[in-house]
Amino acid sequence: MSLFRRLTVLAGAAEAARRYARSHPDQAGRALDTAAQFVDKQTKGRYTNQISGVARKAKDVAGIPQPGYGFGAPGTTPPAPGRPGDPSTGHPVPPPATPGQQQPPTTPPPGPQGA
Repeated sequence: MSLFRRLTVLAGAAEAARRYARSHPDQAGRALDTAAQFVDKQTKGRYTNQISGVARKAKDVAGIPQPGYGFGAPGTTPPAPGRPGDPSTGHPVPPPATPGQQQPPTTPPPGPQGA
């Protein structure tokens, strides 16, 4: 089977899975959780954070509601730590600039060192 045909079959299967997840969010969410637990058990907990992150992003893409992360719509995954908008680091989201107004710089401009 050629590579292009394999990719076409895979894309079709992914779209079918996405449609199923949107029409049966509870069952799809449980299946993702079960798969994540299985993989975590097989790796003996070494990759727990990565596995839970992938499961969360898969639910986000499929539109499966997630407790604590909005309604499962794309883009509801919380920002990574240390980025603007992350409440755990205290970085506020900068307000949008109005037309004709420049946005203030987020970092100070480079200046002379040791002056």
